[in-house]
Amino acid sequence: MMDEKSINGRGIAIQEFLESGLGLRDHLASYLQITLEEVEDRLPKGSEDLMAIHPGSLLPDEATCFYEEKVGTAHLWDLAAWHLGSVDYIADTLRIQKMFASGQVLDFGGGIGTHALVAAAMNEVEHVWFVDLNPENRNFVECRALALGLSKKITVCRDLESTGEVIFDTVVCLDVLEHLPDPSGQLLQFLQRMSPNGRALMNWYFFKGHDGEYPFHFDEPVLIEDFFHTLQANFLEIFHPFLITTRVYRPIK
Repeated sequence: MMDEKSINGRGIAIQEFLESGLGLRDHLASYLQITLEEVEDRLPKGSEDLMAIHPGSLLPDEATCFYEEKVGTAHLWDLAAWHLGSVDYIADTLRIQKMFASGQVLDFGGGIGTHALVAAAMNEVEHVWFVDLNPENRNFVECRALALGLSKKITVCRDLESTGEVIFDTVVCLDVLEHLPDPSGQLLQFLQRMSPNGRALMNWYFFKGHDGEYPFHFDEPVLIEDFFHTLQANFLEIFHPFLITTRVYRPIK
């Protein structure tokens, strides 16, 4: 288990993620009160278990209820399996965050907390506001922050409204927008809460798959077109050198 000293600093946190997912296996075992052997046995089934509880179709007005009340710990396992199986990709998203994050940081739909925890370890970051609908995700991230000695720099919230009137210098929204029935509206909410020189780190995947392998995603053509109109009218993209889907934007003044 890492202590506060081992994670404190910009480069070390990313290295710790590459080596152990920031102690993710230990954190799962502790939070769920199971053995590490049980963790290793369950991880390969993470995505399969989450798919098993999907209703087959999800109407826009059902999305919030599903993520808040239905997914439970299945989402922890799915995200943990993905983060541990895609460390190189996620490490690049953390490197982008390292380049741009500062001040007050919003991690919107932050899942198991990887980006929130690494941001909290940065000296340039004053505070991280972690937002996620799933209460299991929120409780898990609180436990992880405590284990890593980062609790004082992270506030865990259910939704954006719960963050009060904070103006954010950095918004992190990764692998979330495609799960929202109104991603354009979410962009405008971010815009209202960002500082004039703020930075938004975002990606999306509006695609249910060739064979419906991503049933959690929205992919209606009108929704997608409206999203890009809203994005291009309100944000300017900033170049970064990493060849991944995450992009960086600033508000158009």
